Amino acid sequence: MSQKSSSPRWESNISFILAMIGSAVGLGNIWRYPYVAYTNGGGAFILPYIISIICLGIPLLFIEYGTGYKFKSGMSKILRKINTKYEYIGWFIQTSTFFILTYYVCVVAWNLLYVPLSFFKGWGSNPDNFLNTVILESTTDVSGLFHIAIYVLIALTIVWIILWYISHHDINKGIGKFNKILTPLLFIIMIIIVAFALTLPGSGFGVLTLLTPDLSAITNSDIWIAALSQILFSLSIGMCIVVAYTAYLPDDVNIPKNVLLVALANSSFEVFTAIGIFGILGFMSTTHGIPINELVTQGTTLAFVAFPQIFNVMGFIGYIIGPLFFIALLFAGITSNISIMEPIILSLRDKFGFERKKAVTICCVVGFIISLLFTTSLGSSLVGVFDTFINQFGVVLNVIIELILITWIYGIDKILPGINKNATFLKIGPKWKIWMKYIIPIIIFIIWIKGISESLITNDTFTNTVQLLLLVALFIVPLILTKIPAKVEDY
Repeated sequence: MSQKSSSPRWESNISFILAMIGSAVGLGNIWRYPYVAYTNGGGAFILPYIISIICLGIPLLFIEYGTGYKFKSGMSKILRKINTKYEYIGWFIQTSTFFILTYYVCVVAWNLLYVPLSFFKGWGSNPDNFLNTVILESTTDVSGLFHIAIYVLIALTIVWIILWYISHHDINKGIGKFNKILTPLLFIIMIIIVAFALTLPGSGFGVLTLLTPDLSAITNSDIWIAALSQILFSLSIGMCIVVAYTAYLPDDVNIPKNVLLVALANSSFEVFTAIGIFGILGFMSTTHGIPINELVTQGTTLAFVAFPQIFNVMGFIGYIIGPLFFIALLFAGITSNISIMEPIILSLRDKFGFERKKAVTICCVVGFIISLLFTTSLGSSLVGVFDTFINQFGVVLNVIIELILITWIYGIDKILPGINKNATFLKIGPKWKIWMKYIIPIIIFIIWIKGISESLITNDTFTNTVQLLLLVALFIVPLILTKIPAKVEDY
């Protein structure tokens, strides 16, 4: 057996903060929040959203920050330290996160293709047809599994190489360095986009549509569940990312301050971006007589159909906004994918003593092979199925498991000293403990049951088959990783 694996640390708090923000801000946040807010009461959604941040997002971040800071390890090793029989659960949690990586990389690959196209609106007058016929070569027939969309394959390979190149370095020379560049650039680009959007004719109508409150929605339980779900999604809670990144924190960090900074930055970015998106939608609605409710839809391929249509009708301005938009999405996707990969890298190093470069290479090779599924003509359909199932079943279940194991079985009192150690203005007391142990688990369980029940009602045979196979994989892969003997003494 090898000796205890090395324990890297962030070189500065700003490196950690930018990495956490880069993880939270992704392609889904840029479109998902505006859609969720609009369809759940518009301006009335803001109140449930803010309450959800305070009552759900921040407390859950405290738990994940405290856990990573306490154990300085990946999730599988953390749960093994609590009890050896829980190691399997640790790998289960990380397996669902890894599957997210395999299809999210493909979505980023689609986006990579649209960056050069956006400079000359290469999608033509029918972006929907261009995406499905030229890029994805899409079909709903199962035979599509045996046909590769060559453009997607090329872009996917490039994205995996980029992820490998950034991640195989030491965390400060890789993740830290590139987040210092990409995350600020992402914010700058979005500021430019929003500023442009608000100067367009009709933009005020779009923003007013987003922010006008439907007060009747406040009493609708579905609105509150939507807000709670959005917070879980946008803060990457239940994906082991926070635990992995905080495992690299130095001992003198102020955890409550960092939690509040990340939560505030992420949520401000979501709301700010939504204003810009609806400014653009207001322009298209006003100038072309299309109702906003017909423009606001959700789907995996939305950004590659609806927005090119909007850029087409913008004239010359579309040649400016379009490239900025897709570059912003590319940066958001890369920073998010880097973070999604980190938990499994850390756990592989914890158990098998791999050098970082080897762990990253294994992760990228295995991930690339799995992601080939999404380069087929059936790929876009599979992305939708994977995304819905893993987020509604896997990630929310992960949060429930974490809450039970950390706050109940291990004991929340054991992680509180680390959270409060360097706190200056906010400390976790008895009231927080009651909320974390009793109230939050019930809320998350309700969200989980709602998501599962909706999925079962709406699924077709193809979706159920894919989800069944995915469920089997979610249980078998952790079993294999658990049974392989450890190579590190202190594991």
